[in-house]
Amino acid sequence: NLPAVFCQASKIQQVILNILTNGAQAMQGAGTPEPKFIVRTYVDPVRDMACMEIEDNGPGMKEEIRKHIFDPFFTTKPVGVGTGLGLSVSYFIITENHKGEMTVESSPGTSAKFVIRLPLSMGRP
Repeated sequence: NLPAVFCQASKIQQVILNILTNGAQAMQGAGTPEPKFIVRTYVDPVRDMACMEIEDNGPGMKEEIRKHIFDPFFTTKPVGVGTGLGLSVSYFIITENHKGEMTVESSPGTSAKFVIRLPLSMGRP
């Protein structure tokens, strides 16, 4: 049972949709057989944060891509496909608007796991 988290629900939905869309496109582009997402939610009592992990079973990403994934206009897609803003905007929504944290863990050929952490003690944004 997770406690209520004060947040801008539509903004959090946008973040989740961006992560799922990027993951689905990566899995489709790589021809991932039986693509899937695993979503986990939990509370980190030590840090007083609500956490959500969104993990796919796609192709993963190299370190040089992972370290730029939240940069504005960074994209691995062909010219004319996407803007390179989805994950950058998502990062801003989590870190600036909600004073939370957003990270990604990945290595080539395995998966990508995005972790979102939102403070439980924050008042209304």
